[in-house]
Order: sequence, then structure tokens, then C-alpha cells
Amino acid sequence: MSKIQRAILSVTDKSGLVDFARKLAELGVELVSTGGTAKLLRDSGIAVKDISELTGFPEMLDGRVKTLHPKVHGGILHRREDAGHRAAVAEHGIPAIDMVVVNLYAFEKTAAKPGVRFEELIENIDIGGPSMIRSAAKNFQDVAVVTSPADYAAIAEEMARSGGALSKETKWRLAQKAFATTAAYDSAIASTLERVGGDFELHSFELKPAEGFPQNLRLSFQKVTDLRYGENPHQKAAMYADGSGAGVANARQVQGKELSYNNIVDLQAAWDLAQEFDEPVCAIIKHTNPCGTATGKTLAEAYMRALECDPVSAFGGVIGVNRVVDAAAASEMAKLFLEVIAAPAFDEGAKAAFASKKNLRLVEVPAGQQNWVLKNISGGMLVQDSDLHKLAEADLKVVTKRPPTPEEKRALLFAWKVCKHVKSNAILYARDGQTVGVGAGQMSRVDSCKLGAMKAQLPLKGTVAASDAFFPFPDGVEEIAKAGATAIIQPGGSVRDQEVIEAADRLGLAMIFTGARHFRH
Repeated sequence: MSKIQRAILSVTDKSGLVDFARKLAELGVELVSTGGTAKLLRDSGIAVKDISELTGFPEMLDGRVKTLHPKVHGGILHRREDAGHRAAVAEHGIPAIDMVVVNLYAFEKTAAKPGVRFEELIENIDIGGPSMIRSAAKNFQDVAVVTSPADYAAIAEEMARSGGALSKETKWRLAQKAFATTAAYDSAIASTLERVGGDFELHSFELKPAEGFPQNLRLSFQKVTDLRYGENPHQKAAMYADGSGAGVANARQVQGKELSYNNIVDLQAAWDLAQEFDEPVCAIIKHTNPCGTATGKTLAEAYMRALECDPVSAFGGVIGVNRVVDAAAASEMAKLFLEVIAAPAFDEGAKAAFASKKNLRLVEVPAGQQNWVLKNISGGMLVQDSDLHKLAEADLKVVTKRPPTPEEKRALLFAWKVCKHVKSNAILYARDGQTVGVGAGQMSRVDSCKLGAMKAQLPLKGTVAASDAFFPFPDGVEEIAKAGATAIIQPGGSVRDQEVIEAADRLGLAMIFTGARHFRH
């Protein structure tokens, strides 16, 4: 392993840089830098050479050209074991550069700014940075390329142990990360610029909001962790994040053993359902289906009402809530064996109440929701918008002779929100703010009606029912009436709608059509 003698540093994200640069200098590494990075190091008392001293040219064109020079790329790219390369750099006075520490202009942050102008966007496309990263990564056997502040400490520690050198294994790992960095960066640029269309003048164009799906789907995710296994022990699995810092993939686990693949899938289902409500709510999930959901004046009340729906199935479940978990809610939840509780946060009283349950996973989820739903198919992928549809008052159409009472209407709207998160075919029985019976995932809708009634642990008389899709025949309505429900909410749209409405009228039910379907496969 050869000692690193010269490093070039040029970063946008300057976190941790001063400490890292100081450690490099203490190991005898000569530091070369650009613009604001050089100023930061110099102001911090670290000796640094400006890039212009290396190249013999000043930074020019408003900073567009700083490192695009043979003395930079020749210093990075020449192969140390090649006599011809050594002779060429010697002839032209090109010193070796053994380390490149670069991260890129914040293009994605710029693109996300409201009303960003095209000219500003273009100026945040980094040219010199990716060029140096690719050069260093290509010549990884001789050059270390560092693209993330997260790697600074480990690199400095290894260099300190080895007299200022890095192993080829470390350089190879850094090169792999570097190519992934430039690939993600180029993908972000290409995906953003696809939103530019039509004739325009560059200096006055404003970036349009994304519309529709891109012609080329570019996905970039970073691995968060390997998982013990997938849905089953013989399947390998890992979790990746999209870099947004939001949602389940970026959750912070504050207690408990490692999350499994199935835990995370259920956690997402619980979190999605909890986000449907403004009032305190608790969703208890088993195999991605809600086995109990309820609202309450407090989170503790919401949990106890949710548990009443199906306490047997709730055993070993995953909970999602939309409020900070307090001691009162935690003391009730702690009485049941649960796998995971997902919440915006847990207060100190809640943590104390859960402390004895060492395996229980407590997960704090930062706000955020999926924009797209992706599903793999052989040879490709399906993409759709997330189902974020919200009912408006204007969407509700009473189709029966009897309109729902105010109490029934409140219960119907609650049931509709929860039914959206039940596997299709889905029928859900509820009363105001509480699920009573859940019929999930049946091949026929009438069987879902029967299953939902069969699963009910609370009285069905006076409940309402929600259906995620239309009733193809009147038999489902008849089963719901037989169970004791008095009102139904459903999308409508069947060729037999009139027969279904007539059956509801005959049975004295109120029925609302929403015009929206919520299949969940």
C-alpha cells in the first residue's frame, strides 16, 4: 500500500470536512482545494494550496471551470505502475493526486425549491465534481475517492493505522460508492429536465411541476440495512431509502429487536391508515389488514376501542398511531403482546412503560407519504400513483329512498377511510369511530360480507358497512342487512346498481355512492 501524499478537496456539503482535512494534514498529506472549500480550510488554520497554484490557471467563467485541466485529471488518472504514464506526467510537470474528496452541487435541493428558474437549475449541474469522481473511481487502484462525509472517520482511522495509506479493498469500496453517486446524480438531472418541454427561452423559463409518468423510469435508492430474511426464512432481503429523509424507510427505532421484512410491510400499512385521520386514531394491523381501528378523545381510548374489534387477531400485531404515544396509552398497549408500534414520537412516560418489553419495537416515523406505488412483474415494473383520494361532500350521492341519519353518515365516512386499507374484496362493518367486523381478501364480495359479520366480536346491530368496490349482485346487500347493519357506503358503477338499490330500499337500508373505488391488491 502506498502512502497518500496529495489530496484534492472540493465539496458542497462541508460537514465534518475541517476535522477530516486536519487529520489528513497531520498525516503529511498536501491539501489542494477550490473556492469556498479552500477558504473554509484556510480560515480554520489548515494549510491548503489553491487549485490555481496547481493548474496555473485561475478559476474562471463564474466558477464553471476550476478543475477541468490536465494537471488535475492527469494527476488523478495516470497509472502508477505504467512506465509510459509516469514518463508523460513527468514530462508535463503533473504531480500525482492520490485522493479526491468531492461531493456535488445540491441539484436536487435546487430543483425542489418553489418557483426555481431554469437558469438557476442549470448552474447547479456540477461538471468538475463528477468528472473528478469518475476519474478517481476509474483509477481506484491508485487513487482513493471520497464522496460522503459519513466515510471520513473510517478513512482517517485506517490511514492513521497504516502510516497514511489505504488498502485496495477500501479504495475499491469507495470507487463503487462513487460510481453509484454519479449515477444517482445524473439520474436526478435527467428526471428533472424531462419536465422541461416546448419552446422556451432559457433565461426566462420556470420549471413546471411533474406531470404524468416519465418516459424513462430512473430509480435511485440507498441501502439502509440488510434484513435477517424476507417474507420467509429462505428469502434474502434488504431495505432501501429514497434519500428524502421521510417515511417508514427513514424511521428511527428507539427500542426493540431488529425489524423484519414482514414487520416493515405491516408497519407501512399501519402508518398509512393512521394518516387518514385528523383526530387521535389507533390502527392495529395483522398481515397488512386492519383487525381493529378506532378513534378516541385520547390515544389510550382509541387503542382500547380498536382492540375491542378483534382482540384475538390483535395478538402479535403492529400498531400505527397519529399522535405522540403517552404513558396512558403505553400502559394499555403494554398489556398485549405486540410486534411494533409506529408513532410520530414516544414521550418519556411511554418509554418507561415499555421498557420491560425488550423485544417490542418502538419506531418513530418522520412525516411523509409514498407518491408512487411500484410493483415488480417479470421483465418489468408497474407504477401507479398512491391512493390518496379523499372524499368531498360533493362526492356523496344518496341513492336510496332513505337518506342516512347524521350518526350513520359519520360512521359511514369513518368506515370508508378504513375500508380503503383492507385487502380486496373488502367489506367493513363499523359504528361511529370504531371498526366492528372486517371481511378481507375474499374471492367473492358476498363472502367478504359473511366473513366480516363472522369476525365481529361486538354487536353488529345498528352498524354500517363499507365496500371497497361495487356490489355485482344484491346478495351482498342482503347479507349486510341480515347481519344488522343499517346503511352502506360503496362506489357504485355496477350494471346491476338499480337491482342493488332496490334491494337496499326493500330492506330499509340507506346507501351512499362515492364514485371512487379502493381496490387494494
